[in-house]
Amino acid sequence: MSETGDGETGDGETNHGETDHGGGVSRRGFAAAGAVVAGVAAGAALPSGTATARTAEREFRADPGRARPARPNILVIIGDDLGWADLSSYGSPHIRTPNLDRLARGGVRFTQGYSAAAVCSPTRFALYTGRYPGRLRGGLEEPIARPDKLIGIPPEHPTLASLLKGAGYATAMFGKWHCGFLPWYSPIKSGWDVFFGNLSGAVDYYSKISGTGVDLYEGEVPAESLDYYTDTLADRASAYIRSDHDGPWLLNLNFTAAHWPWEAPGDREVSERITARARAGDSRALWHDDGGSLDTYRKMVESLDGAVGRVLRALRATRQDRDTIVLFSSDNGGERWSYQWPLSGGKGGLNEGGIRVPNILRWPAAIRPGQVSHVPVITHDWTATLLDAAGVRPGSHHPLDGHSLVPYLRKGARPPSRDLFWRTKQERALRRGDWKYLRTAAGETLHNLAADPREQADLARRHPALLADLRASWEKVDADLLSYPSA
Repeated sequence: MSETGDGETGDGETNHGETDHGGGVSRRGFAAAGAVVAGVAAGAALPSGTATARTAEREFRADPGRARPARPNILVIIGDDLGWADLSSYGSPHIRTPNLDRLARGGVRFTQGYSAAAVCSPTRFALYTGRYPGRLRGGLEEPIARPDKLIGIPPEHPTLASLLKGAGYATAMFGKWHCGFLPWYSPIKSGWDVFFGNLSGAVDYYSKISGTGVDLYEGEVPAESLDYYTDTLADRASAYIRSDHDGPWLLNLNFTAAHWPWEAPGDREVSERITARARAGDSRALWHDDGGSLDTYRKMVESLDGAVGRVLRALRATRQDRDTIVLFSSDNGGERWSYQWPLSGGKGGLNEGGIRVPNILRWPAAIRPGQVSHVPVITHDWTATLLDAAGVRPGSHHPLDGHSLVPYLRKGARPPSRDLFWRTKQERALRRGDWKYLRTAAGETLHNLAADPREQADLARRHPALLADLRASWEKVDADLLSYPSA
């Protein structure tokens, strides 16, 4: 399948003039929610001079008549701290993301996609294990901030990579790991054949300094690179795709964009100041509390988009695009400079802005392009889906908490009917259909997300029985997970 389309040139560059109820969300209800994001869900044009206009999307329909596809390659691309509406295809009024928009046009754009947690590490635990973060000690960290032999994904625990590797897949990861430190934990120990990236949660985009020193590894050996990290990761991923493969492969491409520090391409002087502060012992240097701007953030996200475009062109150039599943998502909601409208909250909290994220899936061999789905999905559903698509069973002693979407995507089966569950040390949330139970420091609230995606109207007094039912369901799941360690 070609990467080109309306408003795009044959070399993959883009002209900037381009443009179920079974899951528990009513189409009428979603229309109310989607209308406030400039008509993006309905495929309406975005405001002139701001973001790219969108072509019309069709409501998702499976194509069950297609022949069963071959075992797919799997490319999972994760943005870091990317807000739900930071892409022009999701309503950003000022950030232009033509490559990710093209990816969405080539597959399915999910409007009700969620991260498994409100911060980085726990979501990555869920993606790699297919299970609630709270099933492992390391998944209780919000996020992992220090080397500790008790905090990480145990090498003996099945992962997406180890399971696929056991079924004959080659496996690689480029970018952010954030699931435990050496010498106890690493991607190599958890099933990835190839790794180039950082172990911690944040690094300077040029120097690769982190809170634990320079953090860049080739396999488990310290490495060095002073180039802009987003570009380096795209180059590594593209080279891997272009290399000779004897069978299917899994590639996890984990960008650090658009996580702080706020450094766009070319911001070497900013990097030098932050690196000097970090080397001098300033533990807050990378947080970059005194930096950033809307324009810097825009450049960081647009750089991420360009990097994704280069990787997708490598797929097309090697004629692997038709038989490759491409999944794009984010590890949690947006941070300081992110665009979240109409959602409230952000990274770290369980309001919609902290956990609802872009989710795009393209699989040309099995799914028609140009579609939109309003079915709620969560990180660990993708683990189950990818394993199912590859014909690989999960570990017998480690049952998945995620639900495969393959029957829905390929055969048009009703999407899984279940509750979506979240927790942090301070908050709890559970979604059932359009309803969301939320408990924060301010107390318990109940919201109808179809009518009120911004979570402003508390309906707890109107529906006390429903509130009690959702609370009890949350407590039932929570009782099966590890408790947070006492401070």
